[in-house]
Amino acid sequence: MSTSGAAPAPILTEAELKLLQALVYQECGMHFDERRTHFLQDRLLRRLKECRVDSFYAYYRLLISPQGKDELAKLLENLTVNETSFFRHKAQLDLFQKSVLEELFKHKSSRREYSIRIWSAGCSTGQEAYTLAMLVTDALAYYYLRNPLPVDLPLPKPLVPPPWRVEILASDIAYSVLRHGQEGTYSENQMSMVDYGYRLRYFDKTGERYAVKKPLKEMVHFDFHNLKTEYLPQRNDVIFCRNVMMYFDEAEQKRLIEKFYRCLNAGGYLFVGHAESLLGLTKKFQMLHKDSGTAYQRVEVRE
Repeated sequence: MSTSGAAPAPILTEAELKLLQALVYQECGMHFDERRTHFLQDRLLRRLKECRVDSFYAYYRLLISPQGKDELAKLLENLTVNETSFFRHKAQLDLFQKSVLEELFKHKSSRREYSIRIWSAGCSTGQEAYTLAMLVTDALAYYYLRNPLPVDLPLPKPLVPPPWRVEILASDIAYSVLRHGQEGTYSENQMSMVDYGYRLRYFDKTGERYAVKKPLKEMVHFDFHNLKTEYLPQRNDVIFCRNVMMYFDEAEQKRLIEKFYRCLNAGGYLFVGHAESLLGLTKKFQMLHKDSGTAYQRVEVRE
């Protein structure tokens, strides 16, 4: 390395790029085509400087070494764009709350199975998971008013009326965003889409920040999951995986949809991002469409 002034930035060769692309793909399924090579190079260069390594090949050697596990996790974290907000894509959430949940509650009640399990995959800093918790709580309270069970509710009334149980699992590949979600405090700016009624019922204001109230927080469990692996949460009624599939190539998307199929209960629902679609990728889901909100329902097929 040159001692006079700053060292010039190392050049990423075609061979090094292919090695690093293959490693990232193998580890988490993210595919960086020509359009996104510049983004990949920029993120690699940041990590290179952080690790004080002087070539992309030396950095690759570090990533595949036994000591490189932590650095690999940091790189993958840098490659995911953790963009999220409360109540994102209203039309989709309306479909979830007014149609999907209503259908689920009816179906579960008829079978006396009073539990709902939802998985927010690629949850980022937790806003989606807490949004789903608020929507389920409200929908269940409304459903319970119309279909009360002969159970005396304890006082103060619990968020989820017994014998109902609601579990929301929020997972991500980045530990730092999981910690943020677990902490459950958000700035005024992050709360911009949360209306006054929701703020009042589900948050406590502490100084300049809003903290998720304990009963709502207890409904959400944060956990590390890499969608590339087979060890994924099973027996879900609904899976939200929005704006994650777009990072994957078609082969990896098909594998992921297959995994989601296996992770859902019979007749379960999958929500993907606004710009994502399952069309042409699978025949195991049918599309539901209502007021510009879309979801996909698992179709029961004989294996």
